[in-house]
Amino acid sequence: MKIRLGTIEDGTFVREQLIAYNRQHVHEALYEQSGELCFTAYNETGDCIGGITASYGWQHIHVQFLWVSDTSRQAGVGTRLLQAIEGYAKEARCTKILLDTFDFQAPDFYRKHGYEEYGRLTDHPSNGQTQYFFVKRL
Repeated sequence: MKIRLGTIEDGTFVREQLIAYNRQHVHEALYEQSGELCFTAYNETGDCIGGITASYGWQHIHVQFLWVSDTSRQAGVGTRLLQAIEGYAKEARCTKILLDTFDFQAPDFYRKHGYEEYGRLTDHPSNGQTQYFFVKRL
């Protein structure tokens, strides 16, 4: 056996193979809705001041990134973006939202919005820092 650094096409092949395997074990209806989404916030001059990106499938949403510009923090932008994702999730009949964050980002923000911590990884991404994993059941 040889192990080598793969290409983007190799990665696509691996994903397709795992999806085919998973389809044998997971109800087909869970595959009906899946994809990527993004909501963005703009100020009155048209500048992007925040955004949230996520993937969805298997009746859940996985938030990948939530960003708010430095000048717009503490102004409710993050809350409104999170509410947009939650609204989308409810309309799509998702049962949960998953996300992760670091101690230097916003774990308390997510707790305040009803997200439950289900795991943490200490000393990541650096010594003394922590990554938190959250879920919100809808």
